[in-house]
Amino acid sequence: MGTPAPLGLQGAYARGHRSNYDELRTRLLDVANDLLTRAGPESLTVRRIAAEAGCSTQVIYTMFGSKEGLAEALYLEGFERFRRRLEAVPQRSDPLEHLSLLGPAYREAALAEPGYYSLMFERAIPGFVPSERARTLARAALNIVDRVIADCISAGHLVPTQPRKIADTLWAAAQGALSLERAGHLPDGKTYEIVTEAAIRAFLARPSA
Repeated sequence: MGTPAPLGLQGAYARGHRSNYDELRTRLLDVANDLLTRAGPESLTVRRIAAEAGCSTQVIYTMFGSKEGLAEALYLEGFERFRRRLEAVPQRSDPLEHLSLLGPAYREAALAEPGYYSLMFERAIPGFVPSERARTLARAALNIVDRVIADCISAGHLVPTQPRKIADTLWAAAQGALSLERAGHLPDGKTYEIVTEAAIRAFLARPSA
């Protein structure tokens, strides 16, 4: 029997293997997202994605299981990218100021990642329905909004209610304005700014008389 490799070397090998896996997975998702954006959902075949990524179709089946598994991975990746952009918004001592900055960050994420956005919110892939697990994970990716809203309530800025209620109202306002802007019905983000600020103001705590 050979001498077992030192644990340190085993750990380094495992980390390297995982890093290569993650890099390839990210590349495959980027290729699929690019195809969705520039060529539409009909371009999302396993064969074409493999050709564009320079790998075998078997690699895609091994990583994602099926075309549907790839679509779900894209769906979750989109929400994860949104989460990272929202988490990158600098903290503010005033939670209401922090909340007001999350709106522009959300719009920037949507416009910067149109392929992911269309898959997440516009059913860009016909027939694709995310699983309940994926829906739960996707909503959890935006929990930063709930947390900041909860801080606003605790600070007395917003009326005491379920943070999710306010978050869903703000989300609906943002999505409506974004959909119109992406469809070319709005020239810029001014309406988005107005409606998202109005949604927040609707829940402002009124000073007691």
